[in-house]
Amino acid sequence: MTPSAPRRLARVRPARVRPASFAAPDEQFFVANDAPDFDSAAGRSWTLVDSPFSASRANAASPARPGWETGTVVDQDSFTFLAPSVPVNVLGMAHNTGKPGRDLPPQAFHKAASSVIGPGDAIELSSTVGYVDPEAELTIVIGRTARGLTLDTARSAVLGFTIGNDVSARDLQKSDELWISAKSQDTFTPAGPWIVTDLDDSDLSIGIIHNGAELKHASSSDLGWKVDEILVYLSSFMTLQPGDLVLTGFPAECARIQPGDTVVCRVEGIGELANPVRTASWEKTPA
Repeated sequence: MTPSAPRRLARVRPARVRPASFAAPDEQFFVANDAPDFDSAAGRSWTLVDSPFSASRANAASPARPGWETGTVVDQDSFTFLAPSVPVNVLGMAHNTGKPGRDLPPQAFHKAASSVIGPGDAIELSSTVGYVDPEAELTIVIGRTARGLTLDTARSAVLGFTIGNDVSARDLQKSDELWISAKSQDTFTPAGPWIVTDLDDSDLSIGIIHNGAELKHASSSDLGWKVDEILVYLSSFMTLQPGDLVLTGFPAECARIQPGDTVVCRVEGIGELANPVRTASWEKTPA
């Protein structure tokens, strides 16, 4: 059986609103692209599709607007990429790097769904957060409600893969054994820019570009627990929901981020997720 060709799916918001009275700040539509060259003209021409998360009310497309009906072709310049879904659950895998991680039982942590932001959105750091690292991670996007998956059925729950940045406050990890304050702060889970379906995830290069400097990369093959095993583990004690994000682990090099920085997370076969870093907006004093 010939494997299906990868396809990109994205959740987007129209960049130009006409007339102004029609503006809806929470608009979301889903688009698809089958071009193998993401940077080609064909790769920048997207087709409006129905939501791939049919069972999720949070991921329903907005009512049609002129020029944004299903089947319409839109240029990439006409919209802004959002995080690829509105998840109920955002989960990460702890100590999942190579054999050391494999030697330990699988262990997950929960990140707040409210920590998710999209491509180009700012990672915001408070003045008291301390040392913060980005972590570029191959991220599973769940496509259907799933419980009790097996190694034979795990892939049936996978819509595709995106890039996740598991921003982590290292000082808070030391004082918070559950990692809630270290992982769930507002803006600490950038995700996107799109979902790639039918992707061979066995050996994908993963890495970070920090302020233009490329850090040492690694591979998805370096992960201790693999995608299918992670899904079997998670679904053994909870129900995964359409649109949920599962960050699989970070095997590469990272570097401290601070306001003024730019961090780009790369995953081979998916692309790049870029986010600026700034001082937390809630700490700024009005002029």
